[in-house]
Amino acid sequence: MANTKEHIVMFPFMAQGHIIPFLALALQIEQRKNYTITFVNTPLNIKNLRSSLPPNSSIRLLEIPFSSSDHGLPPDTENTNILPYHLFIHLIEASTSLKPSFKKLIENFIEQGNPPLCIIADIFFGWTASIAKELNVFHAIFTVSSAYGLACYYSLWMNLPHRKENSDEFSLPDFAEASNVHITQLPTNILEADGTDAWSVFQSKNLPEWVNSDGILVNTVEEFDQVGLLYFKRKLGSPAWPIGPILLSRENREGASDKNFIWVIRPPIGFELNTEFKAKEWLPKGFEKRIKESRRGLLVYNWAPQVEILSHKSVSAFLTLCGWNSVLEALNHSVLLIGWPMAAEQSFNAKLLEEEMGVCVEVARGKSCELVMNETQQKGKEMRRKAFKAREMIRNAIKDEGGFKGSSVKAMDEFFSAALSMREKTMREQNVAV
Repeated sequence: MANTKEHIVMFPFMAQGHIIPFLALALQIEQRKNYTITFVNTPLNIKNLRSSLPPNSSIRLLEIPFSSSDHGLPPDTENTNILPYHLFIHLIEASTSLKPSFKKLIENFIEQGNPPLCIIADIFFGWTASIAKELNVFHAIFTVSSAYGLACYYSLWMNLPHRKENSDEFSLPDFAEASNVHITQLPTNILEADGTDAWSVFQSKNLPEWVNSDGILVNTVEEFDQVGLLYFKRKLGSPAWPIGPILLSRENREGASDKNFIWVIRPPIGFELNTEFKAKEWLPKGFEKRIKESRRGLLVYNWAPQVEILSHKSVSAFLTLCGWNSVLEALNHSVLLIGWPMAAEQSFNAKLLEEEMGVCVEVARGKSCELVMNETQQKGKEMRRKAFKAREMIRNAIKDEGGFKGSSVKAMDEFFSAALSMREKTMREQNVAV
């Protein structure tokens, strides 16, 4: 029994921006050798994942039944990647139907003598915490956002409504450390939320479930995200483990200025993804020809190797939506950021990067990207110095050598220690009962 590996169950929401970081975390845990991993998702997502696993990986991919047609969604739509934006909430609502099947799956593991040491679940699957609690299984939420960005997002949902604010700026009643939030930073679904809309109804059930979890795993680095981490420790009354960066991302959106650039062109938000995307119809007339003749830029359609591009010494800055995976990839190579947030917690990630870390300007709110691009200006030099500092923080956080363990390595150790402690406590209580 001493050599038996502990069992980890991982369950991300059905979106590439969630599945890919979960897979990266699974692969990182697999390297520890002491754990077997079951990765749960709907059939089409599991099918797509099979080609993403290394050939020697022992991670088990397990399907959970789901039919999008049963929930008024187009057939075979099990991932936000193939849904227009206005249908995202319908997929999120439909995901609650997975609860009975997931509970049965965990019960089967227990009956088969292979109980999970812990369940690592998505922020949209708050209901999994109650299942874990009922079945005496350790539970953690894994967020692919920054702690700061998610804290703003969480606070805004828990303190609705916001459309009737008396001024353009307001403070968050339970997160004063975040300073003021500007009305333009609110995602549309939060700005329009009144407590009765679909997003509000879902989050009013989902977010309170987080307190039933044993902690939250955050894809971030403690040294530059302490404010958000402390918020969740205070609000949830449980640990917040900063274990980042967990990197395995294919998010790629980049933009242009009057500088040399690579621009990855993908369909805009709201585009009907089942139809052919013709990029030329969305670009100014003659744009491609002018760019080619000027030899100033390169247009790439749909996908490009983002990590390879960001790691190139010629890259000076990155125009980004401020999705946290892409942010971490950029900071890992000390690349400055031009923020153009669009949805979810992206505006609050930009807020952290600009106001707290000083490595970003938010061009969408009228800031000059020349601050980032011009290496001779004092402001640009200072931002670049801070970007190098962030890179060193990231690299030190994941260092594990010569008796030194970085903050993210320690946090992962503490997470597993907490899960094992609960397992031992449960076994002692069961032995006493017998």
